[in-house]
Amino acid sequence: MKIVLLTVGKTSSKNCNAGIEMYLDRLKHYTSAEVVYLPDLKSTSSLSTEQQKQKEGQLILNYFTQGDKVVLLDERGETLTSRKFADSIERAVLAGVKRLVYVVGGAYGFSQDVYDRADAKLSLSAMTFPHDLVRLIFVEQLYRAMTILRGEKYHHD
Repeated sequence: MKIVLLTVGKTSSKNCNAGIEMYLDRLKHYTSAEVVYLPDLKSTSSLSTEQQKQKEGQLILNYFTQGDKVVLLDERGETLTSRKFADSIERAVLAGVKRLVYVVGGAYGFSQDVYDRADAKLSLSAMTFPHDLVRLIFVEQLYRAMTILRGEKYHHD
């Protein structure tokens, strides 16, 4: 199974980028994982918030292929422990999912079309984080999930 973190816009923080790359490198031992950066919209000052969400939503929807399991990282999503997150990945593997795509939207969230396409919503916290940190936190949690599934000592209850 391939795991993708799909995100709108690049990571601007060098430190976050370094952390993301470190965890992606560690993940190579467990699974195929990558971060895909969709381009930021250009010339958005004349667009309403809803128009921006629609345009970003179309970019996001165009990325998906048939059979993808799509999970939105969303503040209204389900909050899981690290162990339950690992269990959700294991269930996807056992279900024969070929590509598991987690999505970080733009600054204003997701369009309704993206919500309609999603299979699930996941919240990393009740708090709000900058998108750069969300990306880093997510790939660390993905790495943690892989070590949990392998029974390795990285995670402590």
